[in-house]
Amino acid sequence: MERVTAGGARRIALAAQGFADRRPTGRVDIRSVRRVMDRVSVLQIDSVNVLSRSHYLPVFSRIGPYDRHVLDTMFAERRELFEFWAHEASYVDTRLFPAMRWRMQDAHNQAWSSIVALQKERPGFIDAVLQQVRDQGPLTAAVLRPDGPRQPGTMWNWHEGKVALEWLFFTGAISAVRRTQAFERVYDLTERVIPPTVRGAAAMTKNEAIRLLIRTAVRAHGIATERDLRDYFRLRPLPSKLAVSELVEAAELIEVAVDGWTEPAYLDPGTATPRRMSARALLSPFDSLIWTRPRTERIFGFNYRLEIYTPAAARRYGYYVLPFLLGDRLVARVDLKADRKAGVLRVLSAHGEPRIEVGLVSQQLVAELLTMAGWMGLAGLEIAERGDLAAELRRAL
Repeated sequence: MERVTAGGARRIALAAQGFADRRPTGRVDIRSVRRVMDRVSVLQIDSVNVLSRSHYLPVFSRIGPYDRHVLDTMFAERRELFEFWAHEASYVDTRLFPAMRWRMQDAHNQAWSSIVALQKERPGFIDAVLQQVRDQGPLTAAVLRPDGPRQPGTMWNWHEGKVALEWLFFTGAISAVRRTQAFERVYDLTERVIPPTVRGAAAMTKNEAIRLLIRTAVRAHGIATERDLRDYFRLRPLPSKLAVSELVEAAELIEVAVDGWTEPAYLDPGTATPRRMSARALLSPFDSLIWTRPRTERIFGFNYRLEIYTPAAARRYGYYVLPFLLGDRLVARVDLKADRKAGVLRVLSAHGEPRIEVGLVSQQLVAELLTMAGWMGLAGLEIAERGDLAAELRRAL
């Protein structure tokens, strides 16, 4: 079995995600954003907006300042992206829509308790909601909210209309046309959202679809274990293992051993190993480079946990912490907040990793923070005192 060094695997993974490419200079247009999507295929969506909606950040991390409206247009107007449950709720390359049909068709085997109860207690209600979308769409769940004050709670505290819409969304009967300013889905019939050329593509069996998703995950990862590949599109273990085995047998994947990894890894036959990396990027907590935390620790030696749901007093690093990539290593982490009212990007804490060159990391991190602030339309950068890197960052600023 071919062996790959740990450093080689790290550089392969970064190159596959687009971090070996130089950021474009001059005008950054839709072609640059498309190149990012060609590599990653999936942008995870999250409602937290303390810094920026998370799906905008991976594109910025790879190509630098760009017009976020370009990404909105690719989703809501050009239909080059569609929204579905891929890794989590995600914007997905529309070319993968045929490969997700099996998940929509298989939805009835994965029904959650509220939809089962709704189908039992109110027969015909879901069909009536679908008809309302057909007649009145595009529409949001607010149209179906019962009269009276909105009930407090999280996104999971849904009224019956929202439950029905999400079920229809999961089964592929309806799709998201766009998101509102409040980040609510706007729903319409799938036949009015997904381009006919995509909907009319040849049907794929579940096995064919999963093989395509695994190949897509390999291209996005560069090098990965079967568990890594499975997690990219949240596939189940048995069909994922079967697909990987079939792709190895067909010579579409190469099984390799990576120094320090306890499981076999898989490599695209056309993958090259960069000799060095000169990347510099702040990474969203939901960036596909790091969203599988065991993989992040295995490749980068970087223990990373999102502390949004941890009580404030118990947080180690902060609320919305972004790892900082420099070269081929994750060298620091910063807790960031966009203070739009004051017009500044606030660094609430800054922590360096062991054995870093503190002065170099601080200079490069400040430069990237200033680039981010400018991209977000913020006039300044303010660095708080928390964290072992904070004082050096203030000096560099």
